[in-house]
This record gives sequence, structure tokens and C-alpha cells, in this order.
Amino acid sequence: MVSLETPICDFGRPAVNFELPGVDGKQWRLQDCRGEKGLLVMFICNHCPYVKAVRERLVRDTRELLDYGINSVAIMSNDTAEYPEDSFENMIKVAQEFKFPFSYLLDESQQIAKDYGAVCTPDFFGYNGELELQYRGRLDASRKETAPPGVRRDLFEGMKQLAETGKGPEHQIPSIGCSIKWRQ
Repeated sequence: MVSLETPICDFGRPAVNFELPGVDGKQWRLQDCRGEKGLLVMFICNHCPYVKAVRERLVRDTRELLDYGINSVAIMSNDTAEYPEDSFENMIKVAQEFKFPFSYLLDESQQIAKDYGAVCTPDFFGYNGELELQYRGRLDASRKETAPPGVRRDLFEGMKQLAETGKGPEHQIPSIGCSIKWRQ
């Protein structure tokens, strides 16, 4: 398992359109996912210990961000042949088990991850209402283990600021996680 850190935020970079199948049986496009004040695009998967350590906090934070006009979407881009725990069937199970308040989409071709420049799971891309990138940091201080209760909620606070001002925080701490499992 290779752990990677996300690059710094490329402020203003536009969100990339997509059309991907969701665990709910629908096809989702970028425009279907956006909220009035912005959109959080998350690259996650089922098997990564970094994602498992924050799943419950992801659900909490994305649910709370809805109150600020920020919608969220999760995209799974790993090679499911090599990582069967990330299969579409298992994506459905995980989304139901954790009651994801966001769409969970399969990027089978891996092209959307490449278009976004996603490097790891979890990898977060926070966009304002004009779908300009304003956040590319971590969720919180969690790594392979969940950080203690009460730590700073970096992602939530950054996205809340984005909802209120249209701009993300100038200083962002990179996310860290397992590398995207690219097909050979």
C-alpha cells in the first residue's frame, strides 16, 4: 500500500463534468450533484484504512454541509478487479450501511479521477457555487486511525467558509491516503 499526500489547492480550477452510475441506479452528472453554494467532490473507496477511519465523520460533515447549501458526491475510481472489496456491489452495501447522505458513483474507466487529478483515497475537492476549486485539504487529523474527538474539522470549516464567502481558506493541510489503484 502506497500512501500519498494531495497537492496544494489550485484555486479557481473549474470542476470537470462527468456522467457516472450511482449505487442508487441513477446516472449522475456534475450539474445533478451541485448545491446552491458549492459542491464537495470526494474520491473514496471501501477498502482503504484512511477512508475507513473517517467514514462516520464524512457522513456527519456532509450531512451538516447540506445546511450551508453545499452538496457532496463520492467517486470510487479503484481497479475493482484487483480490489474486489471496492466492487459496485460492495459500494452499494457500504453506502447503505453508513447511510451516505451523498451519491456514491463508480468511475470504472478511471478517467474522471485522472481528469480531476485525484491521487489518493480520500481526496477532497471543494468547489464554490461557480464550481471553482477552493479546497483541496484533509478532513481532519485522522490517518489510518480516527483522530480523537474534538479535533479541528478542517474540511467542514473550509467548506463552511466557502459557502459563506465563495473562497476557501488560504492555508490548507493536504489529505493523505492510499494511492488510487490504477489499472495496469
